[in-house]
Formats: sequence, C-alpha cells, structure tokens
Amino acid sequence: MTTAVTAVFLLTYALIVSRRLRLLPIGRPAGALVGAVLMISIGALSPVESYEAIDHDTIVLLFGTMALTVYLERAGFFDWLAIRMISVCPTGISFLFGTVLLSGALSALLVNDTVCLFLTPVIISACRTGGLPMGPYLIALATSANIGSAATLVGNPQNMIIGSMSGFSFSSFFLFAGPAAAAGLIVNSGLLWVYYRRQLTGKMLKIPPTNGKDRRRFFLTLLVTGGVIAGFFAGLHLGYTAVAGAVILVVADRRDPRDVFSRVDWSLLLFFCCLFIVVAGLAKTGIIERAWRISAPYFILSETSGLASFSALITFGSNLISNVPMVMLAGPHLHELGSVDLGWVLLAFVSTIAGNFTLLGSVANIIVAERAKEDYTLGFREYLRFGAPSTILVMIVGVSVIYFLMR
Repeated sequence: MTTAVTAVFLLTYALIVSRRLRLLPIGRPAGALVGAVLMISIGALSPVESYEAIDHDTIVLLFGTMALTVYLERAGFFDWLAIRMISVCPTGISFLFGTVLLSGALSALLVNDTVCLFLTPVIISACRTGGLPMGPYLIALATSANIGSAATLVGNPQNMIIGSMSGFSFSSFFLFAGPAAAAGLIVNSGLLWVYYRRQLTGKMLKIPPTNGKDRRRFFLTLLVTGGVIAGFFAGLHLGYTAVAGAVILVVADRRDPRDVFSRVDWSLLLFFCCLFIVVAGLAKTGIIERAWRISAPYFILSETSGLASFSALITFGSNLISNVPMVMLAGPHLHELGSVDLGWVLLAFVSTIAGNFTLLGSVANIIVAERAKEDYTLGFREYLRFGAPSTILVMIVGVSVIYFLMR
C-alpha cells in the first residue's frame, strides 16, 4: 500500500509542478483531482476520510475573500486607488515605490493572487500612459504581493491553512509576521531602486480622474470590507466573517450574483480540496512522520543552525513541490522542533517569500506574467535576475525580525 500511495503522490505532483507535461497536459486543478480519486481508488483513504481531510475553514475563507475582491473590483476600487497613487507619484521611481506599497498592503488584507489579477491591468495601463518600462513594475507588483501577503492569516492560501492548523488569532499572528513583512517590503524597495533607478528617470503623465463609478456602491463596498477587516482583528471566525461581508454586498446589490460568483476562482478551490486529500493519503502511510522524526534534531528552532536549516528546507521544498503542500506536510510536526509558535510564523513567512525566487515559484507571479503577456513578456531569466537576490535578502531580514520578536 505504501508503494502505491507514494506512486500516486509523485504522479500528482508531476501533474501539478510540470504545467506543460506532454504526456498529460491537464493543469494543476485537474492533476490534483486525479490524485485525489486515485487515493480513494487504491484504498489509501475512505470517502468519509477524504471529506474529513479537507480543511473547510480554509476553503470558506478563500471563497469569501475572493468574492469580496470581485465586489471591490466591480465598484472601481482598484482603478480609483491606482489613480490616487499616480496623482501623488510624479516620477517613475516614486511610482515604483507606490506599486510596492499598494501591492503589499492590499495583499495583506486580500488574497495576493486576486490582488495581482486585478492590479496587473491597472499597472500596465499606467506604464503605457506614462511611457514607463513595464518590466520593473510587473516585478515590483508580483514580489511585493507575495511579501505583503506574509503579514496576515488571510494574505494567501498557505497562511490561511496555517491559521486553521495553528489556532493563531489574526491579531497575534500579525503582531509577529507584520513587522517582518514590512521590513521585507523595505528591502525589496531598496533592491528595486538599485536595479532600475537608471531606467526610471522620467516623469509620470497625469491620468484624469474618471467619473464612471457608482459612488453609493463604491462607499458601501469599502465600508463592508472595512467591517470585515475589523472582524478579523476582533477575533471573529475568519471564513464566515469574509462570507458575511460578501453576503451583505449580495443583498445590497439586489441583483443575481451569478456574475460575481462566476469570477471566483473555483478551480483554485477544487485544487486545494483535492490537495488536502492527496497529502492526507500520504501522511496516513507514516512516511512523513518517520522522515520528520529522523530530521527533527537538525531543525531545532532555538539554535541558529537549526533556524537556518529549517528556513532552507522550507524554501527548497516550497520551490520543489509548491508552498501549500509544503505547509501541509510540515505543519503537523512543528511541535518536534522546539518553539511551536515560532515554527508556525516562520513556516508561513518562509514558505511565502520562497515563492519570489523564480517566476514559477508562486501563483501570483504566474498571474502577473499571464495577464501582461499581450503587452509585455516577463521572461523567466529577467525575473530570476531580481527574484533570487530579493528572496535571499528578504528571507534573512524577515526571519531575523521574527526570531528577535519571538525568542
């Protein structure tokens, strides 16, 4: 049975990681679905066990935040924010820093993938109007979205999973991860300046404000979103707080929300449901437990060497099998490494920042590249030239901040 389960696991990750696998080019969600069905078929899990393996809190939170983000986009929030940013950023350099701040701040409160989905066209339009090169701004958008999302339990899917597994409150997690993410954004901004300052010497062209948005819808959506964020900090259930905000907007809109729901990334929700099942099937064999038992002495978080080794392991694993499954495999064994709370925050931060290493390291990076491809080709080598050093420097600074705050 162990051999069969391992084979299914490896097949699933071949389908997930190799997005252009010639033998079966079916994509990530379908690849995970194949793995989940095979896990049931070979008896690794019963149907009931497969349902229990799914982290419903994470799925509900993902759905709620994605629906909220769609309503924000429909209300013209992202366009309005970009216009405001352009109005206070008279030069190419200041607009670059504004992109970092906007992307990082929004991704801390909304899912980084959806922030990149909606902001990419806005940044492209601003660059085209202002006569600015698109490459630096697209890289700034993607890398800063990942860094900013590390600050909270709702910024990205892996942090949502950690919130469900760890029992951390939203405010407690933010107290430790927030400063590390802020420091990471400062480092990323400095590196962007070093790399691109000579290319961005021109002035931004002013974009006149648009009057097309519905003011009532705009302010209501902002008010509801602010209420949801306040609910997060107040310690309310993260998933149902986000869903409640979406429901308020559905009722207030007084229209069939089918268009809004159609823009929720259902394939991503399917992907995570199936991934929970595949990882649960592998965990049931005991392979992961034995591996952690052997390696745990090398990852003791109270020691500098253990801290460095743990960070390197999560970085490598997140780029090899993706950050979400790495979190799911490592999370249940953090109690073996000394400080559990430190382990959870480090796992969230490191697995998220690791996604900045390559263009294919995170879904947010891929979304930016795909959304921009008709206007600009963001190449693997161009991204790697900045992404690799940024990841290393942000990781060193962020991990140091977290360790200092939690030791």
